[in-house]
Amino acid sequence: MPPGKTLADSLGNTLTLDDPTSLALVDDFVMGFISTEARAVNLLAVAEADASPIVQAYCATLHLFAESRESVVNARPFLAKARAGAARATPREQRYIAAVEAWADGDIARAIALHAEQAREHPRDLVSVKLGQYHCFNTGDCPGMLKLALAALPHAADVPYVHGMAAFGYEQCHLMREAEASARRAIAMCRKEPWAHHALAHVMLTEGRLSEGLAFMESVSDTWIGLNSFMVTHNWWHVALFLIDLGRDADALAVYDERAWGVVKDYSQDQIGAVSLLARLELAGIDVGARWDDVAGYLLQRQADHVLPFLDLQYLYGLARAGRPEADVLLRNIVAFAPHAPASTRAAWQRVCVPAAHGLVAHARGDLAAAIEGLGTALPCMIEIGGSHAQRDLFEQLYLDALVRTGSEATLTAAQGILQQQLNGQPESLRLRRQTAAVYERLGLGPLTTHA
Repeated sequence: MPPGKTLADSLGNTLTLDDPTSLALVDDFVMGFISTEARAVNLLAVAEADASPIVQAYCATLHLFAESRESVVNARPFLAKARAGAARATPREQRYIAAVEAWADGDIARAIALHAEQAREHPRDLVSVKLGQYHCFNTGDCPGMLKLALAALPHAADVPYVHGMAAFGYEQCHLMREAEASARRAIAMCRKEPWAHHALAHVMLTEGRLSEGLAFMESVSDTWIGLNSFMVTHNWWHVALFLIDLGRDADALAVYDERAWGVVKDYSQDQIGAVSLLARLELAGIDVGARWDDVAGYLLQRQADHVLPFLDLQYLYGLARAGRPEADVLLRNIVAFAPHAPASTRAAWQRVCVPAAHGLVAHARGDLAAAIEGLGTALPCMIEIGGSHAQRDLFEQLYLDALVRTGSEATLTAAQGILQQQLNGQPESLRLRRQTAAVYERLGLGPLTTHA
């Protein structure tokens, strides 16, 4: 490095590095993180040799993204090194270190506040922006996701990935036109922008553009290479949702088997994607065979995780649906943990996760009344546990299934109101058409089944 030359990452953010040769791997992390590429983990190779505070904080970030109960323990040594050297770091780096420490401590509200401050003062720190969006997403703060992206956008409009971040923020705030425009701008700048693909898939699913959504996702799927396992499996998960609704059952099962499950079976996001997709396949009347058993074997490690309520609920359903007694252990652990959860997420654990957990176990075991009670209590507040609209739809589908299978006049009436509204928004959906027609038949309103 020439004398006096300031080190900076690919986005122009000043870096404090003990070893200038680490720069390439820091850039692998920075650009890999915002583009959801697997190269982000390359930075771990220099964790021992380079004690630079930002290197250590980025390595802690990678460990925390494992989303397991060991994550915080594994991240602590890196955070300790980052904190020890923080005095010689830049203010931007110091704030990032503090935000990751807050995350490790479970103080998500503080972490979000720090990321928001970073977005205002250093709007090209897109790692911070994306991490802040992750926390907002996990706490149901959709406007917060959008505000972070919009703070960065005027200063980073040359970066396609910030348009993808804005697109998903818009979509989660139900601003579909803005979401689509931002996603298409990102893709025009970089055809391989999987987060923008993902945002556009959400728009098309929400607007009932099912055939168009499937065709679009298949048309860009050749670019889903070199991505982290979450991004590649989740985009194929979206493909499977389109296939299920369009009645292409065999193709949906093939996507599950070949694309959505099996990339990194130990990873939290791959696991919940598999649970969610298997449940949706079954709810659409598709026989999934012994697939629950395979997934459940990997969920056994999750009995005491409690990283995010959204994750725990899907681990729980997977274990219960597979008939594993460990579901009872996880349920008891959730109930015991909720009152002691970190303050910023305690309400979500207590008011939403606990009743939903009881409802999910009940549904998996055929106790329809208890499923209706538990899920019905949780559904109005379900956004508080995070996840996207499309992901949380699983819980409403299970609730609807319990209403329909109960089969009383009252429960069928409740199901009709929900199903018909959904079908109005997605007239292409053969799944919804079949389900709605069956309810009308049982209510004695068969002639209405042709309307959508």
